[in-house]
Amino acid sequence: MDIVFQWLLLTVAVAVGWFVGRLGSGRARTKIADEESVKDRMQFLFTNYSDEAVDNFVQSLAVNKDTVSLHLSIGRHFRNKGETDRAILVHQNLLARPELPTRFSPQVTLELAMDFLNAGLLDRAEALLQQMMSDREYGRQASRQLIDLYQQEKEWGKASDVARALTKNDADPAMYKDLAYLTCELSDQALVLDDRWTAQKLAKEALDYDRSCVRATLILMNILIRQGSYREAGNQGLKVFAQNPDFGPEAIDRLMKLEHEHGDIGRLVKKLRKLYEAHPSTSLLLALVESVERVSGRPAAIDLLRRELESRPSVRALLRLVEMAGYEKGMTTDEGRLVSRIGLLIIANRPVYRCVSCGFSGQQLHWLCPSCKQWETIRPIQGVEAE
Repeated sequence: MDIVFQWLLLTVAVAVGWFVGRLGSGRARTKIADEESVKDRMQFLFTNYSDEAVDNFVQSLAVNKDTVSLHLSIGRHFRNKGETDRAILVHQNLLARPELPTRFSPQVTLELAMDFLNAGLLDRAEALLQQMMSDREYGRQASRQLIDLYQQEKEWGKASDVARALTKNDADPAMYKDLAYLTCELSDQALVLDDRWTAQKLAKEALDYDRSCVRATLILMNILIRQGSYREAGNQGLKVFAQNPDFGPEAIDRLMKLEHEHGDIGRLVKKLRKLYEAHPSTSLLLALVESVERVSGRPAAIDLLRRELESRPSVRALLRLVEMAGYEKGMTTDEGRLVSRIGLLIIANRPVYRCVSCGFSGQQLHWLCPSCKQWETIRPIQGVEAE
């Protein structure tokens, strides 16, 4: 029985090895077909043999330029299934084999580092990734993984150092955006310590990396408010609409509070009208209605709100209209209270923000998406029940 089992393993090994060897030749269409064949045979191996048999197969499989990709595929399979310990063993075994061609060592090392990341062995992953940073072929990928690791650990200074090193050799706009937001994290840390000078310097540095960095602008706005520079702070808030109008709702509350406490309400109405015409949203509309009510009275504000609701339906704006109209008539009807109650229930548990990259949603703004780990992809949701 053991002899039959060994022959079966040998047959599978030879068949898979042959198909792996075929991957390096032929035209693109042939290569894709061969890759699919390898996947099919790997699936057959994992489906029809026990874990012990697969481990024995991996141990007995020769290591050469034609079979390295198969070893790596098996390791990734284990990692993707959550069997990280087995993936680590596959890649450590591969690195320990003296017959491993030297040119494959960096690739295997990177895979092992990713195993360690998945297993939460961050110190080991960090050491391997730092070792890989200077590699010509895999250095950039290792650096990106290292940045992700430091972000996970909230080591913003180390992450920004790696990102800055990457930008010296690569003018990728995405990396500059990442560097801008990493610098914003450092600015926020300085602001918590009330080191306004450092916080302001870092926020301006972030804008040098990425002129459209909304977070840096909002940080500068907060610093200027603390300093009592209210007009300059207001100008910073207005810049958000030019940088990325999707984030207008994040600036409008600050602008309203600032103008109410230190500004000219008449001037605010003019600003809000221009902004709303250019970037209509529920938050802007409600801010404009509030300002119109203070300047021209409630009837004018109700007329404005009613007109805009006809062209841009919004649950939040409708609830505000029901509230204002009820008070204006000197009463709150049972129907009005019912509409308000139902409307509040509709929007109570709705997500307010959604990632435009992966679809992650929630009621809190994260500058770094918790799901796909990208910066500035979570935006206020647009639509009848949101903005």
